[in-house]
Amino acid sequence: MRLLITGGGTAGHVYPALSVVEALKKARQAADTPGDLSLTWVGSVAGLEGDIVRRSNIQFRGIGLKGGLRGVGPLAALRGLIGLKIGFFQAIGVVRSTRPQVILATGGYVSVPAVLAGWILRVPTLLYLPDIEPGWAVRFLAPFARRIAVTMEESRRFFSPRKVVVTGYPVRQGLSGQDKRAARQSFGLEPDMRTLLVMGGSRGAHRINMALSHALPHLLLTYQIIHVTGQQDATLMRSLRDELPSELKRRYRPYGFLHDDMPMALAAADLVVCRAGAAVLGEIPAAGLAAVLIPYAGGHRDQERNAAYLAARGAAMCIDDADLSAATLEEAINKVGEPQTLSVMQQAAVALARPDAATAIANELTALAEH
Repeated sequence: MRLLITGGGTAGHVYPALSVVEALKKARQAADTPGDLSLTWVGSVAGLEGDIVRRSNIQFRGIGLKGGLRGVGPLAALRGLIGLKIGFFQAIGVVRSTRPQVILATGGYVSVPAVLAGWILRVPTLLYLPDIEPGWAVRFLAPFARRIAVTMEESRRFFSPRKVVVTGYPVRQGLSGQDKRAARQSFGLEPDMRTLLVMGGSRGAHRINMALSHALPHLLLTYQIIHVTGQQDATLMRSLRDELPSELKRRYRPYGFLHDDMPMALAAADLVVCRAGAAVLGEIPAAGLAAVLIPYAGGHRDQERNAAYLAARGAAMCIDDADLSAATLEEAINKVGEPQTLSVMQQAAVALARPDAATAIANELTALAEH
């Protein structure tokens, strides 16, 4: 089977596809399917997806896209359109040379040229929507897709009913079934102390980092903290750790970014503080975590929709980005961390889990490739 994957910009467009790849490999091995699984990823030469994909031993073909079209001025939009045209011809070359039987697209600006190239060359596409509400790229590409997989039932209304299948969010291996005590010890933390995971998404979140930096002395009296800072603030947060008293220093673990260790970090935690990118719809339920969500206040509302979905189902509490401070962050963490509240929210999260999501998408891809 020859599969071309495209998507990028943030890790939320990358890790779901990698989970599907693992499900495909398992299914083919279990069925003793003849032939190799040939994988090619089309992404931006300037995006973070290249590093993640290469670490997974998948051939990466970069195309020369920079920026985007959403929330930019006229000149930047014009450059983006020119980049799309160039990227389209580059993608045509990749599709012709790799001859995929099927394309998996996870959205993002970079997925547009590859899907259009596949459509021109009559390669069927499965388009996956990680978020509840589609962005412009997924909306634009929907007519060119043979099948559209969505995370939640609420997303059906955006697409042609005959194309849509509800699969859930494909999560990374190792998110369920981990021993919490062992996971904490793998980070050098106490196995029986309550643990908080703070992260801002694949690029970090400066405002969350700054709020946490002021709340650290109080929070570390109650919690040990795994903090994924993003590379931009990694040095700053490590220097703050060095200034803590030795007793508290042992309880705080800042990291610029976690690749393969992220499932272990989620397993170690009791609750998580983070933005509300698409991954929260799958990884928070899979790990059974209560959440404090701070949706990114950009010019689009996809994170607000994701956060509202989890909050309405009792799995999360939300803080508006404009209201974020050390005081509001600490207050929310203390509310969610109250033992009875924490237990109820964790159970609500578990009820939303779809552990078969990656397998469901893998099966759809196989069916498209065979017909």
